[in-house]
Amino acid sequence: MTIKVKYPLALASVFLWIGFVGAISFMEAWLKFRAPGITIPLGLGIGRLVFNALNKVEWVLALVVLINLLIVNDGVFSKRTITYFIALLGLAIQTGWLLPALDLRAELLIQNLEPGASYLHFYYVGIEMVKILCLFIFGIKLFKT
Repeated sequence: MTIKVKYPLALASVFLWIGFVGAISFMEAWLKFRAPGITIPLGLGIGRLVFNALNKVEWVLALVVLINLLIVNDGVFSKRTITYFIALLGLAIQTGWLLPALDLRAELLIQNLEPGASYLHFYYVGIEMVKILCLFIFGIKLFKT
C-alpha cells in the first residue's frame, strides 16, 4: 500500500516543529534547573539562549510549511489551514511580545534585581500548548490529503 502525501515538506516540518517545542518548552526549560551546579542566573542565561534559538527554528519551519502550501497552490487560506495560522499567530505573539518581555525579566534576575510578579510564563506555556494542538490537528489534516 502506497501513501501519497500532497504536502511532504509541510508535513515533516509540522511534526518536527511539534518535537522542538515539546522537547524544549516542556522538558529542557525546567529540567536544566535540576542539574547540579546550575544557579538561577546560569539557568536563565541558558534559557534565553535556547529559547531565542528555538524561536528562529520555529520561524524557519513555519516558512517551510507556508512555502509548501504556496507551491501546491491548493488554497492556502482554507478550513484546512486555519490551525496553522493560529499556531503562526501564537508564534508571532511570542516573538513580538513574550520573548522580549521574558528576556527583560531574566536580565533583571541575572543582575539580582526583582522584576515583580508576572503571568508571562503562564501566557507563554499556554500559547505553546495551543500551538502544539493546532499543529497536530493541521498535520493530521495534511496527512489525510
